Amino acid sequence: MIVVLVGPSGFPPVRALARRAGLRCVPDSADEPHRLALVGALSSADRDELAAALEARPDVAEVIRDPGSAPLASRHFRPEPSVVAVGTLSIGGGAPVLAAGPCAVESREQLMAVAEAAARAGAGLLRGGAFKPRTSPYAFQGLGPEGLRLLAEARRQTGLPVATEVLAAEQVDLVAEVADLLQIGARNMQNYALLAAAGAAGKPVLLKRGLGATLDEWLMAAEYLLASGASGVVLCERGLRHFDPQTRNILDLAGALAVKSLTHLPVIADPSHATGRRDLVAPMALAALAAGLDGVIVEVHPDPDRALSDGAQSIDLAALADLAQRAAAMGVSFATPSVRRPSASVEGWGR
Repeated sequence: MIVVLVGPSGFPPVRALARRAGLRCVPDSADEPHRLALVGALSSADRDELAAALEARPDVAEVIRDPGSAPLASRHFRPEPSVVAVGTLSIGGGAPVLAAGPCAVESREQLMAVAEAAARAGAGLLRGGAFKPRTSPYAFQGLGPEGLRLLAEARRQTGLPVATEVLAAEQVDLVAEVADLLQIGARNMQNYALLAAAGAAGKPVLLKRGLGATLDEWLMAAEYLLASGASGVVLCERGLRHFDPQTRNILDLAGALAVKSLTHLPVIADPSHATGRRDLVAPMALAALAAGLDGVIVEVHPDPDRALSDGAQSIDLAALADLAQRAAAMGVSFATPSVRRPSASVEGWGR
């Protein structure tokens, strides 16, 4: 349930009541005492009894007994959009973000060329997979720890914070040493052990929607992250599985907008995975920005036809620059890190 306090003096007694009932109070300090989420397992009778006791208190303005299945992610808990800090980049509640980078880190030359192009285009975030979940066991699985090292080097060169995927709970500590934004992929949206471990790392998390997940299921996965201690969650609509082979998935912009009405969390779109076609990436990215989402994440490769992973849906460096120019023509100004190191020239692809 959500408890709206009259003033900060109500925080200590309400927290004490929650603890006696076996519930956790979020936040658990008086720093933000206006709205409290009381979370945990209670029978319906005990919940009604606690709610009645809270409603009888003069220091309680309102008790929202049923804020939905994801109270921490709901607008009942935080009516205004939340802003997620990723390094010195802010996502949500303001200028949209452009996240760009290769599907998979393949080499230093490939990654640095894309990172430099992303920085020039005004991207605020570098994405790249060091560990890759692949349907085929014979497909390129990423460079692993070497990929993480290269991502850290790209961050030093460009000043762009890094988003990269973590595949298993036992990988979280290793990936969190490099990642500014931990990514949970669509296949792992309901891997609850991984969600709990990623949240416990205390970092912001990019949570992709599952291929057939409802909005409620997506928000419940975000709730796992928030309840476990994630410093913030960014939701990513990456397309739903459908029946038409002309596109890889279908980009559910209506669902992305609907979930924004339910949650305070930022919502971005991934037109690369949603369409599977590089010719559709820019138009759908611009559509997502025009719809008012908090950003887009696109796959970029210096030579998409030679990409080891998802080349068909990757745009090249020139197309990334063109996307940024078309967004600017629409009046979009992308959010960038508040501190960005000077870029160094990079030899190799894209020169």
